[in-house]
Amino acid sequence: MKAHVALVFILLSIVIYACGSGESLPTIAEPTTKEELGKLLFLDPILSQNNQISCASCHIPNYAFADTSALSKGVEGKLGTRNTPSAMNLSSRNHFFYDGRAASLEEQAAGPIENSTEMNLPIAEAIKKLNAGKNYKAYFRKIYNDLPNRNNLLNAIAAFERTLETSDTPFDRFMKEDENAMSDAAKRGQKIFNVKGKCFDCHFGPDFTGDQFRNIGLYNGKELNDKGRFDFTKDSTDIGKFKVPGLRNIAVTAPYMHNGIFKTLAEVIDYYDNPTAFVKGSINSDSLLLKPLGLSSSEKSDLLKFLESLTDDRFTGLSK
Repeated sequence: MKAHVALVFILLSIVIYACGSGESLPTIAEPTTKEELGKLLFLDPILSQNNQISCASCHIPNYAFADTSALSKGVEGKLGTRNTPSAMNLSSRNHFFYDGRAASLEEQAAGPIENSTEMNLPIAEAIKKLNAGKNYKAYFRKIYNDLPNRNNLLNAIAAFERTLETSDTPFDRFMKEDENAMSDAAKRGQKIFNVKGKCFDCHFGPDFTGDQFRNIGLYNGKELNDKGRFDFTKDSTDIGKFKVPGLRNIAVTAPYMHNGIFKTLAEVIDYYDNPTAFVKGSINSDSLLLKPLGLSSSEKSDLLKFLESLTDDRFTGLSK
């Protein structure tokens, strides 16, 4: 699997913007599996209204399939309303999007395609485009024994996304008893992460997310007015809550938070150390944030080193 994923990254770097209509794809071999077909679809702007935006336009492979801008641009340069999260390490997740409105990767895959600000293409229209040319018809027939349709389109994209798992990190090697895999600073940072920093209370499990929804103080009903999960559930207790993201490769997915408000991980750590110093009048904030953490500058530095140790080897050198 690791060799397959490495090959995926090489090909992605070559062809991110190479595909135009979906009918001229000379830089990728003919797909023979649903994962390879999903990769092709992920890269191809054919799934956007104007054939200019692909999934990879916002989920940039070199940056752990996240974006480098606070808000991504969709069709006709329209600006999105939330930061683009990483599309990696999602195989074990139960909820997708910041508000958790999708319950599967297949359901999630449809969202950006049909969103009027992002790719702005109804799935029915996308299917027509795929069936209009011979290449995709042949690919789908070979792999699914069927013509392109809603189910196999979304299944293929989701299958590709499920290959985007990473575990070649200093942290993982350290957990496998390689004592030299992490620096002393990162080891100290892990202890801060687990205890004083209270990070582990929300970011736990293999991918450092508990699949929970939390209000971290970035909603005050004024300049910060995204209600998060409430817009989906209409439950007043969900106002200002957002899905806790996984932290694998977090050092290369700046900017941070659902609105991209923080440019660096150091800023994120400063915020969590004392949220009220940044946001006044936050509403429904989690009780974990009621008191400042009181982290020293050296503790903050160590915590940053631990977070950087969660970076997969392929992204080394890209930390922000």
